[in-house]
Amino acid sequence: MRTMMKSKIHRARVTQVDLDYEGSITIDRALMEASDILPFERVEVLNINNGARFSTYAIEGVTNSGIIGINGAAARLVAKGDIVLILSYCQVPDDEAINMTPNIVRVDSQNRIIEPLPVAHIREWRSEEVAAEEKERIASNEYEILNNSRLQKPSDANMLN
Repeated sequence: MRTMMKSKIHRARVTQVDLDYEGSITIDRALMEASDILPFERVEVLNINNGARFSTYAIEGVTNSGIIGINGAAARLVAKGDIVLILSYCQVPDDEAINMTPNIVRVDSQNRIIEPLPVAHIREWRSEEVAAEEKERIASNEYEILNNSRLQKPSDANMLN
């Protein structure tokens, strides 16, 4: 099993801070739906402005209100206007992890959805990794061929040119 990022609301602006509330993060319902975050789902909040990171749970805010409200003790870790990333994760078997693509929602300064954030599919990423490994393997094989031709190190190949 692997823990994979399932959802991300990218660069949302904190609109409300309420220290006296019991806890949680209030998120505009439209953002929750677009990013596939459910009410009471655990989320990680990363504050771009001060580097603070904390876990809490999501609660639904009014649809299309743009609300991102940090409540309870976590309110001490943010200020109104701070930029945050809101992430959720899920556990998936290894064979499913390779095909997983997270829901990433980008928002403007009013927390309105702008455009989907392009995400490199993990399979494509792995293909690039495999291509790099293949290049390395070929270089290694060339070295072995040269080495079997009584060359002692790769720089000796310059003598063949």
